[in-house]
Amino acid sequence: MFISKTAYHYYLDVYRDSAVTRYDTHKKSELRNVYNSMVKVNKDSPLYKLRNDVNIPKFLIDIKENARQAKNVISSLSDSTDGLESSFQKKVAVSSDDGIVSASYIGSNQDDISHEYEIEVLQLAAPQSNLGNFLDSRTSDFEPGDYAFDLITTTNSYEFQFTVNSEDTNRSIQEKLARLFNTSGVGVSAEIIMDEKNRSSLKLTSKQTGLSDSKSSLFDIKPKASSQSIEAMELLGIDQITSPAQNSAFILNGTEHSSYSNTFTLNKEFELTLHGISPEDTTTRIGFKTSVDSVADNLQELVDSYNGFIQTGERYSGSQQGNRLLHDFKNVSYTYRNNLESIGLMIGNNGHISVDRNLLADAVETKDFRKSFSILNSFKNALAAKADIVSVDPIRYVDKTIVTYKQPGVSHFPSPYHNSLYSGMMLDHIC
Repeated sequence: MFISKTAYHYYLDVYRDSAVTRYDTHKKSELRNVYNSMVKVNKDSPLYKLRNDVNIPKFLIDIKENARQAKNVISSLSDSTDGLESSFQKKVAVSSDDGIVSASYIGSNQDDISHEYEIEVLQLAAPQSNLGNFLDSRTSDFEPGDYAFDLITTTNSYEFQFTVNSEDTNRSIQEKLARLFNTSGVGVSAEIIMDEKNRSSLKLTSKQTGLSDSKSSLFDIKPKASSQSIEAMELLGIDQITSPAQNSAFILNGTEHSSYSNTFTLNKEFELTLHGISPEDTTTRIGFKTSVDSVADNLQELVDSYNGFIQTGERYSGSQQGNRLLHDFKNVSYTYRNNLESIGLMIGNNGHISVDRNLLADAVETKDFRKSFSILNSFKNALAAKADIVSVDPIRYVDKTIVTYKQPGVSHFPSPYHNSLYSGMMLDHIC
């Protein structure tokens, strides 16, 4: 048993920048329920092996991420306890100019809030950057040997060590250091910059933005005391700040404010993200969408999470696992097809759902609107149940070789091996 490097690389390449929401955190009781569900599923499962196929870990990661996103959307629509229709009438924030400021509502849906804000962005928050010296990328200015320097951030200090070999070039040394920074998790990213003379430079950028008044920098780089390390740092030049960190600055309802980040919360109601500088004497209005627009936007999120499963199934449609996934999730929508299409959720022949906003508006603005919301909630609950199954037991969709069945009618102990499988990341490649 081992964790496939391919799976890790695929996850980091495809899902590294996935947004994390408050629904990705769980109470102990919720985690216990997930574990108990895994144990229940595997107690009577047969022993089997999986094929040595690089597409299997990718498929498992895809459908588990689909399940996570669907469950987060469904959780956000289930916060309200004020009746069926309230979950789909969750408040949706709107910005008059998303290119300058985007907004999302993070308050409680029960709050009777109708605040509006006017914001003018004067300055965006920026990270600190250190751009090193440009060196001939094909030759080496460094003597072979061992070098070291310290990276000092606002909270920690780290020691970096690297070795220069006789065959190294300036470019390969800079690339070696870039890998060190990018894999160390110290809050500083690195990249190689080229100029028109084919010279390369190492650029360091803090992942954090903004700077408090008590700090002069977000990070400092200092060579070790040896003359060799000092000379190497002089050659690299990455200890010099070329672009200092700065805070965002904006005028909110006539009062000037600042923030360390371009994303911040406003009175526990809105989460705002600044994207650009406002034109002179121009403000962006932050408020709420109308009721029908809120329903349509919340429903679109639910539809998108459903369509995500269909798209994943289509990507793997040449395999048994993709066809099983398509069959399972098409059944979710086809079960409610007539009712869903009557309120504006149009189901295509390929299983994809699109939202007809005019039909939806007619459905939610009639006297019988509670029936429409009842249909939507039935579909939401069916999708939630299916997402739970996928999350706990993704291996059910994978083509596998059955080695032996457990004896029916006999109480079996849970198998840790199967628990690992049902978490979707551990694969047996010894087939």
